[in-house]
Amino acid sequence: MKVFIGKLTVLLILVCSSLALAANGDKFVFLSSTIGPIDAGIVSALEDQFEKDTGIRVRHVGAGTGAALDIARKGEIDLVMVHAKSLEEKFIADGFGTDRIPLMYNDFVIVGPASDPAAIKGTKTAAEALKKIMDSNSLFISRGDKSGTHVAEMELWGKAGIKPSGLWYTVYEKGAEGNVPTLKYTDQKEAYTVIDRATYLSIKDQIKLAVLVEGDEALLNFISLIPVSQSKFPKVNKKDTMTFVKWLTSPKKGQLIIRDFGKDKYGSPLFFPNSMEWQKAQKK
Repeated sequence: MKVFIGKLTVLLILVCSSLALAANGDKFVFLSSTIGPIDAGIVSALEDQFEKDTGIRVRHVGAGTGAALDIARKGEIDLVMVHAKSLEEKFIADGFGTDRIPLMYNDFVIVGPASDPAAIKGTKTAAEALKKIMDSNSLFISRGDKSGTHVAEMELWGKAGIKPSGLWYTVYEKGAEGNVPTLKYTDQKEAYTVIDRATYLSIKDQIKLAVLVEGDEALLNFISLIPVSQSKFPKVNKKDTMTFVKWLTSPKKGQLIIRDFGKDKYGSPLFFPNSMEWQKAQKK
């Protein structure tokens, strides 16, 4: 269930779905996920295999990290999958979530037109590249929606000591719809943007933009799981949620799917496993 509509409608759908599933006596988990992993297809791949293995169904709603956390604050979500540490920590500090659980990571890249008017290709750091974009007044597109991607972008500007503003810096009015629409819009405008590599690879044949800056540690994109607090919302399905979390973080289950996802199609994985259990297994 992939939804990018009003929050009230989302919640009504979730409530109706939960009542229908409960009436059938089925086990189910509701997941509020950032859009990137949904667009990449890994969320559905994980949900489908988990259901085959356990008989527990997972249904998701997609939104930028800020909105995904806001939806969970309404009490109709069991688990969130997000990628903005500062927002995640506040969600937990406010009592809505129990713990940040490492799941996987990929990385952000800075993309732009092949002509590269800001001359950022090969720049070693994202901060240096962003400064060149500003100094050259080259068009930059931002999601501007408090999503994980937007938060990461703003942190990169902060590391460059820049508060972006001016005609060269454009907030895409439909940025909340996700990285794919934002990337396509950036391509139409022959502009620059910060985007996750998985999104770029998933539509690279549809656009002319090129990856110009990559490899900076500051561009790493860590994705976490946060179980919603049952103490805050008694109807949270803690039992099945934690079964799902354990499966996702298992080196022999979800982490293997993450490790191999995208290899056949793109020649390299779109995400990398990062659970504590996976990290311990690699050290043995």
